[in-house]
Amino acid sequence: MSDTPAHVRLDGHALTLVFACARDGAARLIHAGAQLPAGEDLAALDTAGARGRHENQPDAPPVAGLLPEAKHGLMTSPALVLRRDGARLATDLRLARWEATNEALTLTLRDEAAQIEAVLHWQIGAGDVVRCHTVLTNHGTAPIEIEQLASLALPVPARFTECTSYAGRWASEVHEHRRAIAPDGLHRESRGGKPGFDGGNWLLLHGPGQEVLGAHLAWSGDFITRLECDSAGAGDGTALLQLAASWQPGEIMLAPGASRATPPALFATADHRSALARAFHAHLRDDVLPARKDWGPRKVHLNSWEALGFDLSEDKLIALAEHAARLGIERFVLDDGWFGGRRNDQTSLGDWFVSPDVFPNGLGPLIARVHALGMDFGLWVEPEMVSPDSDLYRQHPDWCLHAPGQERRTMRGQLALDMARTEVRTYLFERLDALLRDHAIAYLKWDHNRTLFPAGAGQTEGFYALLDALRAAHPQVEIESCSSGGGRIDYGVLSRVHRVWPSDNNDAIERLRIIPAWSQFLPLEVLGSHVGPSPNPITGRRLAMDFRAKVAMFGHMGVEADPARMTDKERATLAAHIALYKQWRGVLHSGALWRLDHPDAGVTGTMVTHGDTALALAAQTGFSPVFDAAPVRVVGLDPQARYRVTLPEPWPARARHYLAHPDAWRDGLTLSGTALMTQGVALPLTHPETAWLIALEKIA
Repeated sequence: MSDTPAHVRLDGHALTLVFACARDGAARLIHAGAQLPAGEDLAALDTAGARGRHENQPDAPPVAGLLPEAKHGLMTSPALVLRRDGARLATDLRLARWEATNEALTLTLRDEAAQIEAVLHWQIGAGDVVRCHTVLTNHGTAPIEIEQLASLALPVPARFTECTSYAGRWASEVHEHRRAIAPDGLHRESRGGKPGFDGGNWLLLHGPGQEVLGAHLAWSGDFITRLECDSAGAGDGTALLQLAASWQPGEIMLAPGASRATPPALFATADHRSALARAFHAHLRDDVLPARKDWGPRKVHLNSWEALGFDLSEDKLIALAEHAARLGIERFVLDDGWFGGRRNDQTSLGDWFVSPDVFPNGLGPLIARVHALGMDFGLWVEPEMVSPDSDLYRQHPDWCLHAPGQERRTMRGQLALDMARTEVRTYLFERLDALLRDHAIAYLKWDHNRTLFPAGAGQTEGFYALLDALRAAHPQVEIESCSSGGGRIDYGVLSRVHRVWPSDNNDAIERLRIIPAWSQFLPLEVLGSHVGPSPNPITGRRLAMDFRAKVAMFGHMGVEADPARMTDKERATLAAHIALYKQWRGVLHSGALWRLDHPDAGVTGTMVTHGDTALALAAQTGFSPVFDAAPVRVVGLDPQARYRVTLPEPWPARARHYLAHPDAWRDGLTLSGTALMTQGVALPLTHPETAWLIALEKIA
């Protein structure tokens, strides 16, 4: 081991990590939080946090290192579980070496008897988000099965007494569930080969006041989240948080000399939830998303699905595109039904050839007309799936994911291709590459419409490999990750795509919950946010265009409805909001996100600040117990500065006649940041399902 001191610190912008690294022993994290003074005595910090030994502990009290093993009296689940020759392998990793810079630490742990080495990587990235992963190497002469290998094992200080986990289903994703951290802890595992609709690989821990810690596993497959209290082992009131990929029994075999890396795990701390959101947004923007700095403005989409479904023809699509252009749409996306014999959802997945029945002249004339109208062209694909009724399946039935000798069970009429097979990925790359080479396609909506059984890491890694190859060949093409809505949303896929589809449910009332839930970790520019039809096809709810459009502005805006079925007034209202979105998207997609608290549970508020400007959304979903809801208090302003405040039009039709002094609001009011953050702005949110925009510009 090097001559590094027994304690080492890493510093971010406002974060300090302090590790205690005993020679030939475990490495421990003893501080993860507010930045410490430069001269802090780290040995004294360690001593101040040391716990005494109680009489029912081992003589050497157990310590939760950064990779806890089944040894030394810890009662939590081990972060490392290995098998050799079918038997559980006892391990005793000891610190052999470490290397540290100001923002990164690498720890090498070795077990000479078991002939294994684990290298732990910790790094502070943008937003003071800590990124961790582990690399395990087999130095022995026999293969090793990895049953469990955590990306992160984080000791959670006792001051964090509550946690928020997520649950949900298709079309109703990411419901928050806050509870006390109970002695029996929290255990979550996903099934089905993807994170799922519940956002289960995201977690919040709550401390005193509004202090919060957020954690995430950047992995698009099955995962394990464990939060365990160890009152019997360490006995110090701390909990241990573990994040790990979930692998099938016998799936991950490590040959002699081979290594295996875990997916990254991330965590961050903040004084309140809005600050935590901004930390994760900064990290995603700067360290995760592909070439974020090179992106242009997030173009307004129109997707053909809700307008036409499978009822496609060149003439109908051109008519739809012409309607879209008149609204100010910038990208026209052709959804399902353009390939093979795909006239319904029971056929042709895998046959990625333009259908001569629908497009006897190919896609060229449609794309040319879309371009002539001033729009980009996008296309829907679902490459990882195959229909039993397809040419591909008839030629290669063995290519589907299945357990030998068992029934090949369909879901939504489709099977999954085995993405771990090289020949499968080669075929898919050839077909997608040909589509992109032969056509001027600027965007792919990449769907994944079923769960997987059986599932495994090979599926996820094969999906990553295909995406990586395609992006290398066509770096100019934007890609969206969709999985029946929000079934596969994580930082692993977001390192390869440009946006995600948060939910198949476009109902604006539902989106007022879904978008803020996802935006705890994801900035608005990666969250597809579309104006859906009324009545909504999933909820049946009828909502005014003004309300639907204002809600859709707070995301990557698009339209998923048929303009031909709208009234002239609805089309005019939608076009006005698209113009507003274009005016404000530079703020919405680069700024800092804030949640606006309001005493009325039926009022939802979101605000984005950027430089000297800000835009807020105040939406009322339920009937208020008073005639006028309480004023909306904004946040994140300079208290001493003065701001011009306006309510951008169009105003909601049912509420505008309740607005006092409309001319003053059109001209703008000048108020201090202090007044706006303490007194706020009174809006006539009298009717349910109304929304207002609040625009602020710093003038002095």
